[in-house]
Formats: sequence, C-alpha cells, structure tokens
Amino acid sequence: MKHARVVYKGTMYHAFEKNGSVQLNDGRLVNEHDVEWLPPLTPRTVFTLGLNYEDHAKELSFNSSPREPLVFLKGPNTFTGHFGQAYRPEDVTFMHYECELAVVIGGTARNIDKKDAYQYVAGYTVANDYVIRDYLENYYRPNLCAKNRDSLTPLGPWFVDAEDIEDPMHLPLRTYINGELKQEGNTCDMILGVPELIEYLSSFMTLNTGDIILTGTPKGSVDTNVGDEVVTEVEGVGRLVSTIIGDEAFVK
Repeated sequence: MKHARVVYKGTMYHAFEKNGSVQLNDGRLVNEHDVEWLPPLTPRTVFTLGLNYEDHAKELSFNSSPREPLVFLKGPNTFTGHFGQAYRPEDVTFMHYECELAVVIGGTARNIDKKDAYQYVAGYTVANDYVIRDYLENYYRPNLCAKNRDSLTPLGPWFVDAEDIEDPMHLPLRTYINGELKQEGNTCDMILGVPELIEYLSSFMTLNTGDIILTGTPKGSVDTNVGDEVVTEVEGVGRLVSTIIGDEAFVK
C-alpha cells in the first residue's frame, strides 16, 4: 500500500493512493493538487550515501569507488514534501539534484547480517537530495552547508510498504528537468545494496524504527536554475516534484 501525509483545508490527514487519486483517511477522494504534501513520515536519523554508484563517482572524476561507504547525516530541517520548493542561494554556481531510493527502517536493528536485512525494512520512498557543490569541502569531510541546508531534501510523495516492492535492487530511477530526461539509472548498479548498507550501519550503531537510508544516485547530475521543475522518480515507488526558487521567493 502507498501511504502519505497531507494537509487538506487546514487539517492534516493520513492518505492513500487510489486509482490515481488521493484518498484521505476519512474516505474522501481529492486531487493531488488540492492538498499540501508533507514528507510521508517524520524522519528520525537520516543517513545519506555519497558515491554509491560507480558511474556517478566517475562523472565526478573519481577513478575508483571509496574504500568504505561515505555516509553523511542529515537534519530534519532539510525535508520538504511533494510539490515543495528548494532554495538556491543567489551566489551559488552549481546546485544539482540526486534521485535516490530511500529505505525506511521498521525495527530495532543491531549487528544485522545482510541475509536478514530485509526483515528490518518497513518500506521505501523517493528522495531528491539536492547538493550545493560550492559548499563541499571534500568527500570525506563534507561541509554542513552542502548537505543540510533548509528545503533541499524533498521526500515522498508516498511511503510504500516493503511487501509491495518485489525487488528493491532492480528499480529504474529517472530525473527530468522541465520535462526533459536528464538522469537515468537502476538500483542494481549500487556499489553497496540495501542489505549491505543495513549490515554496515548496524555493525557499529543501532538503527531504529523511522530511520532512513538515502542510498545514493547514479550518473547524470546537472546544474539546476531558479524556476526549474525537477521530477525524480523511482519506478514502483513514486514520482516526486519540486521547484527551484531563489532569494526573492525564499521565506527567511
């Protein structure tokens, strides 16, 4: 089942996908443009992976994948929902999207073997992990400004139950800017897949219900501009829309 959190006429509802429409938990069917979309769940600890696709590492001039996973933490201030706005500061020269499969943890996980990892997955959603590369110090000590700026991680629109995704390691990913396809890949090309990431993270810390792992992005990240509509989609999980805004529109 696909779950969401929306605001309709000033009231927050849990919602579900039904025949292309949004069904509120009181049974009413509404259009997706008639609601305000929130992230489909309240994130707890959020892990984001850098360079977890070989082709993306190469397009950023890395000749080989990192010796161990590049994992960054992300604060709750960064998250917005479907049809949200992502703020590009006026002085920025390179801000790009990252279409990612987001894995939602569904139980307390510590020292989990990869063969058992899927038992600890509640479901999946789509993330667009915008990055401002002007603020990136280097890949092992990333500047907080690159990964934790307000509004730069749209999430959603749906949270999809794990049992509804037959194989999370075989999902096409695509990104469109103003309707033009710019990025295309598949989760099968991850360097570390979902089971390996859960095994790695749980080997030194406890994962908890509601934690999220953003699993990285394939090649095809290009600069975005104010006014661009960016659509990131993971097949079977969802299609997430956001718009780039500038200083004049951002509420400070």
